[in-house]
This record gives sequence, structure tokens and C-alpha cells, in this order.
Amino acid sequence: MTTGRQIAVTSIRGGSGKSTVAALLGTTYAHYRQDPVLLLEADPALGSLPLRLGVQSRRWTTSDVADIVKPDMSLLDVTGYLVQLPHNAWLLPASQGQIGVMLDSRAYERAVVALRRYFGVMVIDCETMPAEVARVALASAHARVLTAPATPEGITSTYAVLQWMQQLPRHVIASTVVVLTELTVHSGLDLDEAARPLTSTGASVQVLPYDRHLAAGGPVQTELLAHPTRKATARLASDVFHLSQKRY
Repeated sequence: MTTGRQIAVTSIRGGSGKSTVAALLGTTYAHYRQDPVLLLEADPALGSLPLRLGVQSRRWTTSDVADIVKPDMSLLDVTGYLVQLPHNAWLLPASQGQIGVMLDSRAYERAVVALRRYFGVMVIDCETMPAEVARVALASAHARVLTAPATPEGITSTYAVLQWMQQLPRHVIASTVVVLTELTVHSGLDLDEAARPLTSTGASVQVLPYDRHLAAGGPVQTELLAHPTRKATARLASDVFHLSQKRY
């Protein structure tokens, strides 16, 4: 890579596994890659990414760091404002656990511009669509992940979003992966059939199978994930990263 990759994760509704997928991606990249990985939270409405990562305390937020980081700072200087995670990874939360923290699109852009040169991969957990910050993050990212519950309603709503994304430059939807998250053990939905209208828009589709550990909530412990979940996560992380490197 010549520049750090920005991977934005968003959804059209809460409860679709957005922060869970962001945590899984960030953890996977941190495990397999040698360069620093940043998980950046761009969801000020009490997002659950810190909970999924097992973070107990938070000091600085995305809005704070947007005005703190300067070009002459070293990686060591920058990481002093972040929450350290295992395997050369860090978290920058969007809030300190309080409702009402402001994160507008300008603050988000300043934070990303300031931080992107320090990290090989940035996984950005965005607020739900069609919020302004989420739209800015999707437009500026190198690859996009759109999570949706594996239900008829989730698939219909996601299809509408993908149709809107078709109006944007071609690379946006070509570098988008829809992740259908199974929220129950047996959904009774033919996912291959359900994915066809989604893939017809130009996006890719993958399935994150139901996992008892993930469904329980709380911090993600990779050693407790079922084998199908590990396999699906590794495939998703690989495919999204390759999409982030393509030129369209």
C-alpha cells in the first residue's frame, strides 16, 4: 500500500450488526497485518463499538482529536490520545458515553485527514444512513460495508439504498459489500435468492452467520466464535481489503 486504506461500515437501521462487523474487521486486520490499525467511531449517538471491543474507559473523542493532531506529530504522540487494543490496534471513540456529543461532517473529515497517514488501515464505524457523517464517510472511503439484517424488510430497505448509490460515481457501489447478518438460528429465508437483487446493483453480498457468542452482546472474544463465523469474517476482511486497493 502507498496510503492507508479507509473502510467505512454503516447500515440503514440499528440492530443490524454494524458495530459488530466493524469490530470483527478491525480485530482481523490487527491480527494479520503488521502496520498499525485504527478503529474510528463516527457514531456519536452512544455507539456500541467500545463495548464490542471491551473498552472500559474513554478519554478523547473523534471531535477532540480533529483539532489536536498536527502534521509534525509522531505515531507515538498520536496514540497517546487513543485507546490501545491488542495486536497493534487503537480505538478512537465518538463520545465519552454521553448523549449529545457533536460530530459533524467537517470535524469527521478533519479527524480522518489528520490520522490517515499514521495507520495502514482505518475501519470507520459510521452512524446509520442517511445521516450526513455516514454519507461523507461512504463517499470518501476506499471500500464500504453496508450491514443489513437477513430479513425481507432488511433486504428491501438495503436494495433501496443501493439503488441510490448507483447514482453516485461507479467506484462507490463497485467497492461496496453488503453483509447480511443472521439474527436467528433458522431465519427460513433463502439468502441466495434474496441476494440476487442486491448483487444486480453492482455490489457484493456476503453472509455473517448466526453466532451464539455475538448474539449475547458484550465484548467480542474471537476464541469463542464458531468456526463458520471465523471463516466468514476472514473472507469478508480479505474481500473488502482487496476492493479498497482497486482502481476504477
